[in-house]
Amino acid sequence: MMWQYPTTPLVPRLKSVTRRAAAARLDLLVIHGVEQPAIYFPADTKRPPTPVWMPNEACCRLFRAADLLSPIMRLLSLLAAAVLLTLCAPPAATFTPDPSFRADQQRYPRVRAAFASHRTDLHALLRRHGLAAERLELYLRAFKVGRRLEVWGREQGANEFVLLRTFRLAGTSGALGPKHRAGDGQVPEGFYYINRFNPASRYHLSLGLDYPNAADRHRNGPNPGADIFIHGSTVTIGCLPITDAGIRELYVLATEARAAGQAAIPVHIFPFEMTAENLARRVASPHAAFWQELAAGYQYFEDYHQPPIVTVDASGAYAVE
Repeated sequence: MMWQYPTTPLVPRLKSVTRRAAAARLDLLVIHGVEQPAIYFPADTKRPPTPVWMPNEACCRLFRAADLLSPIMRLLSLLAAAVLLTLCAPPAATFTPDPSFRADQQRYPRVRAAFASHRTDLHALLRRHGLAAERLELYLRAFKVGRRLEVWGREQGANEFVLLRTFRLAGTSGALGPKHRAGDGQVPEGFYYINRFNPASRYHLSLGLDYPNAADRHRNGPNPGADIFIHGSTVTIGCLPITDAGIRELYVLATEARAAGQAAIPVHIFPFEMTAENLARRVASPHAAFWQELAAGYQYFEDYHQPPIVTVDASGAYAVE
């Protein structure tokens, strides 16, 4: 899925309650080869503009008419477009609580022990940040240089994530750069999600990532490898170990988020902090172009404390919205 952004303003700004509608930009959202218009409003705060779906012909006709009619008719047309936008906007991301997931996980002895040891303290941690476990949403990011895994949280649908925990990576393997094939010992780099919980792991407890994703499959050929986990212990061949004590805490938090309705927990893995200075020091690396793709996602979170929307284009490259 790709987004294409024409930059010509649609209509001039107006001094009225329609200022935001008048300053909106009509973009063409291309999905599966079909063009659909999307309206972007200028951000009033630090948050980025949000795309809003609109029916193709109806919305385009209203905005085309606005350029041709008198100022009063233009105002009425813009008001009508704003009403149509409200009616046609998609529902916000929904979270369907699933407390049975927590109960199912606690059938396993290691998970029961983790909850017994850490649930009270972790709930207190959440309350200190103004968060309720029943509405918890998580975001994780890992750095090879510095060997750390950060756990960020917010209440579902809130603005910014806050840092909850930082775990040290207890072991590493491979070198800086993405994973290419099974058996290369590399820890992947890229944008992933937790897609499975393993309460009976050989490494105490573990959370599986959706490696290989679409970018990995495109870049890495027929045998990119699989089974990348965040897990306990201190050893690894391509995974992210955070010790048994660390995975117990993280497993409880991830279980609470999943039970609260977060079906996919994002995990972004970076080689290092993707600052301009760090990238400049590694400009001669064969991975420099790939790291520029990752840097866009890193910088987005630094700017907004919200995970970016990431897609994969036809060449297998990451595109950050």
